[in-house]
Amino acid sequence: MIELFRLKRDIPFMRFARSTIFFSVAFIVASIALLATRGLNLGVDFTGGTVMEVGYPHAADIPAIRAQLAQHGHADAQVQNFGSANEVLVRLPVKQGVTSAQLSEQVLAVLKQADPSTELRRVEFVGPQVGKELFEDGSLALVVVAIGITLYLMLRFEWRMAVGAIFATAHDIFIVLGIWSLFQWEFSLTVLAAVLAILGYSVNDTVVVFDRIRENFRKTRIADVAALMDNAKTATLSRTIITSGTTLLMVLAMLFLGGEVLYGFALCLAIGILVGTYSSVLVASPITMWLGVSREDFIRPVKAASDDGAQV
Repeated sequence: MIELFRLKRDIPFMRFARSTIFFSVAFIVASIALLATRGLNLGVDFTGGTVMEVGYPHAADIPAIRAQLAQHGHADAQVQNFGSANEVLVRLPVKQGVTSAQLSEQVLAVLKQADPSTELRRVEFVGPQVGKELFEDGSLALVVVAIGITLYLMLRFEWRMAVGAIFATAHDIFIVLGIWSLFQWEFSLTVLAAVLAILGYSVNDTVVVFDRIRENFRKTRIADVAALMDNAKTATLSRTIITSGTTLLMVLAMLFLGGEVLYGFALCLAIGILVGTYSSVLVASPITMWLGVSREDFIRPVKAASDDGAQV
């Protein structure tokens, strides 16, 4: 295996286990509170409506745009920057008796009246029923993937390790969704795809660490569980940094060079990679240790010789 570096001494990760778990639980609780109170800023993919993307040759004045639309009967429009300071996304709910084309023309006329340099980039419309079905299907996909990962972990590892890995994976998803709720970034189908990718990435990183921990239990003579886990995580740290670092570089390239279409997807993945790397090293193993994992859980018992052997 290619190594970026090799440390002579183990890093005492488990010394900070209580602190890391405390902060992780606090972030999870805060994320759940945000999701319960503010919710997600669902895109028109899920809610239905009209979305307009407009561009300016200069930095857009978001408060002024909101005020202009409110003065002309579009107070319910959601206006935000998209990708850069020059790009603006306008989300409009469905209005009875007004088609998407008519609504977009009205809004564009208002924006051009205030600034003739306004340029329409794209217009999309999603019906409310289609949006509801997409949201339900997306939620179902998330649940099915989570169940599949849970079953895999229960079959692959000792149950205490499975619980630790499941907690770390749930931790990553809740924190990513909590951040999305906090900043009210648009939650679209591409972002949902990124969340599903984070599930797989987080589990993969945790499995690598747990494989080494299991190997240490079977082959090393380190008696202390915390020291054994520190040894395993130090041994896999180079691999973790290489994998996370190279993946993050690719995602950052998409984030800064991929344009508006990939922006939400790449941003979600970037956050997920950072949070997932943290949880695989500092969250999953403390949970496993506190559940009482020990060397005996990985050593197969030797069958006693039968007393009914042949007699001479």
